[in-house]
Amino acid sequence: MSFYSSGQSSNSVSSRFDKGLLGEEFVAQWLRQQGWQIIQRRWRCRWGELDIIAIKGSDLTEVHSASCPMLVFVEVKTRGHGNWDRNGLLALTEAKQAKLWQTAEMFLADYPELVDYPCRFDVGLVSCNFITGRDFSEPKVPYPPEKLLNLTIKLGHPVMLHGYQLILEDYMISAFVNES
Repeated sequence: MSFYSSGQSSNSVSSRFDKGLLGEEFVAQWLRQQGWQIIQRRWRCRWGELDIIAIKGSDLTEVHSASCPMLVFVEVKTRGHGNWDRNGLLALTEAKQAKLWQTAEMFLADYPELVDYPCRFDVGLVSCNFITGRDFSEPKVPYPPEKLLNLTIKLGHPVMLHGYQLILEDYMISAFVNES
């Protein structure tokens, strides 16, 4: 996975660093370290996109047995310094939550073997800031995604990655529920 997104312009393809992708990969790596298996990334349908879909054989913080895996849909919000929406939390409006529910229902319709698993919606809030200084210049190519595999990620602890400071600010388990 590349941390660049491309957009077509009239005469050239331009690339820019995508902090959102980096934040999603950062949370995915943290989930792997917690024992989760990532089964889908950026799954899309007509209703929207699910950033991360993961499964775990047993979650000791829940009341489920090892024979009943847990399925989790994770929405990741990555923000830089000085954001206005509490690190992305305020972007999770009721309308956004409803859209995520619809998207998850479409995912389960496509994967009926997962329909009976208990599901939840989690939210990961990541801060991603470029750190200026004599040792760093704005990177043309950040570390490849596989470099994240070697990092130990802890909630609230900064990780430096090629001039960027990443922090998993918060990980909210069962951040919202369907009230319809």
